[in-house]
Amino acid sequence: MDWFTAPGYWLSRLVFQRALAGVYLIAFLAAALQFRALLGERGILPIPRFVGRVPFRRAPSLFHLHYSDRFFAACAWAGCVVSAALLAGLDSRLPLWAATALWLIPWALYLSIVNVGQTWYAFGWESLLLETGFLAAFLGNDEVAPPVVVLFLLRWILFRVEFGAGLIKMRGDACWRKLTCLHYHHETQPMPGPLSWFFHHLPGPVHRAEVAANHLTQLVVPVLLFAPQPIATAAASLMILTQLWLVLSGNFSWLNWITIVLALSALRLPAGRASAPGAPLWYEIVVLAVAALLLFLSYRPVVNMVSRRQVMNRSFDPLHLVNTYGAFGSVSRVRYEVVVEGTLAEAPREDAEWREYEFKGKPGDPRHWPRQFAPYHLRLDWLMWFAALSPAYAGEWFGGLVERLLENDRDTLRLLRRSPFPPDRPPRFVRARLFRYRYTGWRELRETGACWKRTYVREFMPPTRLTKAAQRP
Repeated sequence: MDWFTAPGYWLSRLVFQRALAGVYLIAFLAAALQFRALLGERGILPIPRFVGRVPFRRAPSLFHLHYSDRFFAACAWAGCVVSAALLAGLDSRLPLWAATALWLIPWALYLSIVNVGQTWYAFGWESLLLETGFLAAFLGNDEVAPPVVVLFLLRWILFRVEFGAGLIKMRGDACWRKLTCLHYHHETQPMPGPLSWFFHHLPGPVHRAEVAANHLTQLVVPVLLFAPQPIATAAASLMILTQLWLVLSGNFSWLNWITIVLALSALRLPAGRASAPGAPLWYEIVVLAVAALLLFLSYRPVVNMVSRRQVMNRSFDPLHLVNTYGAFGSVSRVRYEVVVEGTLAEAPREDAEWREYEFKGKPGDPRHWPRQFAPYHLRLDWLMWFAALSPAYAGEWFGGLVERLLENDRDTLRLLRRSPFPPDRPPRFVRARLFRYRYTGWRELRETGACWKRTYVREFMPPTRLTKAAQRP
């Protein structure tokens, strides 16, 4: 079938596949380095407890068959190795069927992690990586030109990411319609970056222009992805520029980068091939069957996207094959942070010496300038932002975190920037307090060197001590 492949997209496919492999590598690395404290056998939300109450059909995962911390680590590091091999181009040196199988390995491994990851993995970019990774397995290698239907479906994902996010904003917070959301967003976003302070202090008209440009990029430009070239390339390029702007303004894990990766697949880069070997029949059958399945599964995400009750970041099938996306339907006007402190004192009096735990990414010490972590994902720091919004978000895991701080648990402390207690002297009591944070102004920054100013609001959790009943063997 001459129409089945698009020889002009050889280089686009190559760049897309290598970039996607890089995102996979970062995702597996984050899983390998953080899982013990969060999900391990002695973790805050242990996987064995989860798989004991959730059946395989609801959350397909290798860890339903067997779990141990060593096995999880092996899966995560195997994902790193396969991702690195794909990044190096191993798939292009294999037969077509083997390349397809190789691309399905990181998808299956990461699916196994996400489906038992519970609240630590309840982010839209997890499903986005899985949906993109599954489709990438059928994009082919050097034996065949990129299939047209797969290129179309990659644009379909990008369309839903951008258009869904645009709709949720227009239906959600009124500040998006008034073009005022960015008066607050750079200060109240989950994890500010090193330039977020400067973005916040841009003039009001610039913030309004940012919001207007966002609406244009998310509500108008996505339609142009399905236009003929070079219009589709121009639309994808504009999306890439917008995402790079967002990369500079904050830490959003790999959300911006996976969106850029998707946009790369829509670019028609100049180094294509005029001709290519015909695709084998089995490959055409498999690709068309997969495309039919994904289009069928698109029904519920489309219904959700056009609904007035649109929800964000929802998976409609346990394999995360077709999902719905969106971000920041509402924007906080005030930033709150949960500050966790411990003391060695015998009694948890207010005048005791309380020492603050420092997190890697979330604001803490007002003088500590935010760092750039994205595309790496600091899962605990992100959940701490949700905890500050409402204690209900922290109900299932915050107590477990405090318990492990009281034990000076090594794996938990590795998730932090610094513990104020030596390894052999854990705190007697731990408490949490809620503070309001705001950016300092230019004069305050010069005078104090602090980028934040914080004000005590209320107690988040009273002083807590590790009882004998709570001590773990």
